Amino acid sequence: MEISESAVQAAGDVRVVLGRVRRRLRELAAAEDLTPSQSSVLSRLDKDGPATASALATAERVRPQSMAATVGVLLELGFVARSPDPLDKRRQVLSLSAAGVEHLQGGRQVRQEWLASVLQERLSEGQRRDLIRALALLDEVTQG
Repeated sequence: MEISESAVQAAGDVRVVLGRVRRRLRELAAAEDLTPSQSSVLSRLDKDGPATASALATAERVRPQSMAATVGVLLELGFVARSPDPLDKRRQVLSLSAAGVEHLQGGRQVRQEWLASVLQERLSEGQRRDLIRALALLDEVTQG
């Protein structure tokens, strides 16, 4: 299958723009902010609820060893808690701790307020609706 010129252009544009957004959001993050992998695990636990480390590794598409390192840091920081799986006592389930929830909410709020402000200032209501639809399409692309 040959890839169209518009698909190549769109891929390049998405990569560049998302890189800029990511850099700007990182600039707003506090010095004690987490790595992208650690933040992603916290967000996943917040959104999807408790999970085993192996389920997180699968969902995040990383090796179990990498997930173990990520989870280890989050446990050390007190952002996640470990408890026995109610269905299989041999397994451990990870969940967001109160400190993890607080960390997520604080960091998200600062970045979300900045981004909402910029979107309000620079885009019309119609453009913001277009952006929401485009992001839904990008999300669809990542699900496959």
